[in-house]
Order: sequence, then C-alpha cells, then structure tokens
Amino acid sequence: MSKAKTTPLGGRTWAALLIFGLFGQIAWVIENMYFNVFLYNTISGDTAMIAAMVGWSAATATVTTLVMGALSDKLGKRKAFIVAGYLLWGVSIAVFSLVRVPVISYTVAYAAAAHGTAVLVVVLDCVMTFFGSTANDAAFNAWVTDVTAADNRGRTETVLAVMPLIAMLVVFGALDGLTQSGNWSLFFLIVGGITSLGGLLGLVFLKEPPDLRRSKENYFANILYGLRPAVIRANPMLYLALAALAVYCMSQQVYMPYLIIYIQRFLGITDYTFLLAGVLIVSSAVSVALGGTVDRKGKLPSLWAAAPMGALGLVLMYFARSQWAVLGAGIVMLGGGMVVSACCNGLIRDYTPAGMAGRFQGIRILFQVLIPMVTGPYLGVLAIRSTGLTYEDLGVVKEVPTPGIFLMAAAVLLLLFAVMALMSRRLKKEAVK
Repeated sequence: MSKAKTTPLGGRTWAALLIFGLFGQIAWVIENMYFNVFLYNTISGDTAMIAAMVGWSAATATVTTLVMGALSDKLGKRKAFIVAGYLLWGVSIAVFSLVRVPVISYTVAYAAAAHGTAVLVVVLDCVMTFFGSTANDAAFNAWVTDVTAADNRGRTETVLAVMPLIAMLVVFGALDGLTQSGNWSLFFLIVGGITSLGGLLGLVFLKEPPDLRRSKENYFANILYGLRPAVIRANPMLYLALAALAVYCMSQQVYMPYLIIYIQRFLGITDYTFLLAGVLIVSSAVSVALGGTVDRKGKLPSLWAAAPMGALGLVLMYFARSQWAVLGAGIVMLGGGMVVSACCNGLIRDYTPAGMAGRFQGIRILFQVLIPMVTGPYLGVLAIRSTGLTYEDLGVVKEVPTPGIFLMAAAVLLLLFAVMALMSRRLKKEAVK
C-alpha cells in the first residue's frame, strides 16, 4: 500500500468534510422531515400528499445529480458547484417562509385552497432539491470520493453517516420550538441562512482535489454512463453495494417521513426534545466509535454485524410506547442503521472507478434516493391506512401514523441479507481466481 493512502486527511479537509456534511444535512433534515410536518400541520393532513412530495423530490434529485455530477467531471471542478449550490440552496429554503394557505371561511373552499397550496409546496420542494442535489449529492459527494482513500473511508463514512443525526439534534434542540409555536417563517429563514453560510465558508476551506482533471469524453454520453450494461457488468461489486444501500434507504423511508408525526399523534409525546436528543447523541457516538473497527475488520464483515442490529431496533420500535422504551429502541435502530449506511457508502466509494466519481453520483442517488423514496413512503402509507386511524382539523381529515410503519421497515430490511450474501459469494469467487 502506498504512503499516500496512509497519510491523514489533514485539518483543512476534515473541516470541509464537517462543514458541508453538517450544513448540508441540516438542510436535508428540513427537506426530509420538517417539510412533511409543515405540510401536515399547516396545509394538508393527507399522508399520500407527503409521499408524493417525497417521490417528486427524489426524482428531481436523481436527474439533477446525473446531469450536474457528469458536468462537474466534464469541467474538472467541484468547488464552484458546491459553493454556488449551497448559497442558492439556502435561498430556496428561505422562500418557504412566504408560503401561506389563503384564509377562507368555508370548509370546502378551505380544503381546496389547502390542496392547491400543498401542490405549491411540492413544486418549491423540487426547486430546493435541484440546488441541494447539485451542491451536496453531485459535487460534494464526488469531492469526498476524490480526497479519501480505501483505507480511511471507514472512519470518514462513519463520521459522515452521523451528520444527519447531529443535524437532527441541532434542529430539534435549537429550532424545533419555532415549529411547535407555529413560527415557521423564522424557522425557514434561519435554516436557509445556515445553508447559505456553508457556501461562504466553502470559499475558505474548500480546495479542488489535486488529481482532478477535465474530462475529454462526451458529456451527454457520460450523464447515463453508469446505466450502460457494459459498465454494470464491469463493476459488479459497485452495483451490489448500491443495491445494499437502496434496501437500507428504502427501509428508512418507510418510517422516517412520518416519525415526528408518529411521536406527536400516536405516542402523544409533545415534548420530544429530550427523547430525540438522547437517541441521536448515543447513536452518533456508537457509529463514530465503530469507524476504526470498520476500517480494521472490513466494510462487508461490519455490514453483516450491523444489519441485524438495525432490524432488531425496528422491531423494538414497534413495541415501544413509553419515552424510555422508545429511547432504547431508537438507539438500537439508528445506531445499527448508521453503521449500515457507512459500510454501504464506503464500499461504493471503494469500487467507484478512479476519476469517474462525478458521473457515478447520479447512479448513487438513483439507488440512495429515487428508488427508496418512490417506494418506502408509499409502503408507509399502506401500513398507516391499514389501521384507519384519523382525526379532523378544520374540515381536513388527517391520518395518524401507527407502529406498523416499523414492522414494514423491518420487512424491507430483510432484503439486505440477500444482497450481502451475493456480495460475499462474489468476493469468494474473486479470491479463488
């Protein structure tokens, strides 16, 4: 192994990883969880509308990352996409502070106005996703692949894997009170400002990967490069790792869009800051602590150990009712899940062909975002509607998420074991050759 691959990443690189990892995930927390709550609490209680918003956003993210990831390879640039993308990402989040349902006294008219406003929210969400996917999914993730190596990605990925949890902790701890009091405008303005600040900090901390060069290949051909049958046949482990990530993310999307609503409406826990803080802090600590172990033991063996833990946590969440029970189950669920995510993402980076990180980011989003988000939320809706639990608010019938979302998520996660078995079998065959 060359000396370059054992050299530490350095303070400036770690600073950029932490800044863009955290600030980007704060924005994604808003997109993945709070837009759902905003839509549900202030506009429409139709969980199918939430699923539609998630699905359209996922489609936007996939197309954007395919196009912009290939463009960043073509131009041989990452920094400009990240900096400009984060700045505009923040602006697009702040725009949500202007969204209102027209004040109409008649119940039927209000319901119609609420539906129209919900559609507007879906459209604005897609606009926000375009900037976010350009900055984070396409450019930043390609940059991470460029600046890391196979032997340090276990630690790097476990740190990045906990960024969504830390982002949730920051949002829940510092900003959730604004949503609880209905001050959504200030909430969106603050988060938009934080996201744009990330773009400004990028001017200071980001530097282009030293080995990155302009691609001389055809740009339009490279947009769909990762979907070519010949490319798939040439990189089987890459696509198996992508499939593993897709299964995990699909499982997560069964319950995640409805998690806060579930805690509020089914469990009846209105002050959930302590609960979520405990889950997020302990889960993050577990994931980061295991980063070195993942590098030493290997990503696939670590995946075999973490997947059962994540599945067990989902089953425990189904039975948990008290705050303490939810706390324990949530730690098992998210702690195992973050290690699963880190192992999958690390394997994807390991098997990504050198110099092609940008063009493969769209393929990663296809598996990480599009497939999970157009399936998982609807499986969640299926689990929710099977109970028929609803209530009425201002003439709008609102569905209440139930514990079945966790059992459905556990059932989906079982598919991960089949994918891991295929990966292990292929590695054994390659070792024999």
